[in-house]
Amino acid sequence: MRAPDSLRDLVEAYLEDLPLTPALGGLEGPMRYALGGKRVRPVICLATVEAAGVPAEEALPAAAAIELVHSFSLVHDDMPAIDDDAERRGRAAVHVAYGEGVALLAGDALLAEAFKLALLYPTTAVARELAEAALGMIGGQYLDIKGADEDLAELHRLKTGRLFAASVGMALWVADVPEREQAPWRAFGEELGLLFQIVDDVLDNDGYALRLGEDAARDLAAAAAERARDALESIPADTSTLREIVESLAVRTT
Repeated sequence: MRAPDSLRDLVEAYLEDLPLTPALGGLEGPMRYALGGKRVRPVICLATVEAAGVPAEEALPAAAAIELVHSFSLVHDDMPAIDDDAERRGRAAVHVAYGEGVALLAGDALLAEAFKLALLYPTTAVARELAEAALGMIGGQYLDIKGADEDLAELHRLKTGRLFAASVGMALWVADVPEREQAPWRAFGEELGLLFQIVDDVLDNDGYALRLGEDAARDLAAAAAERARDALESIPADTSTLREIVESLAVRTT
């Protein structure tokens, strides 16, 4: 099993060489500008497919598709109509660097390119999983902008959790894991998304941390991490890299 850093290098190289549709013309610049980040979701996808017994390289299109959808969501979320954030990852947000119209189109193009990648597989299940995750994420964002955050768990399950779950689910379809054997893998993916979001809220003093207090939020994160470990224990495979990802998310500080 390859370490997360090794899998991240695979993703970076694949994204760097990823050909974009020529008709997009000058949009390639802002699209690539938007593709920053730590590659958490694609690394989870590659680690899952390796744990399922398939070389990580076979899941690279799926992993890249997840990252493109994630980047699309951030481009649109940062725009004045939604979160109105001028910065992303320590530099100007796409709409600040390139203008709102270009940012809107770049986000749209990232989403379309993601589905081109997901449709490279012989099974449509990979693209279907991505579509369901993207729709869930958009539904969660809608709840967020409408201020319908009474059910914080449902909002985050959709807005953040669906892409984490899809990172695992798409890998399962790439590895041809029978649907009847997918339950523990999917349980792991759900808990991982929850863990990521709670820790994010603690770091930002938002969401769970703001509502429950930092100590209670940290307890909630610890419980999610433990459930993720339990799910991995029930999978008859080498899940050591996935366990390493759980530990790194549980203790992250940025």
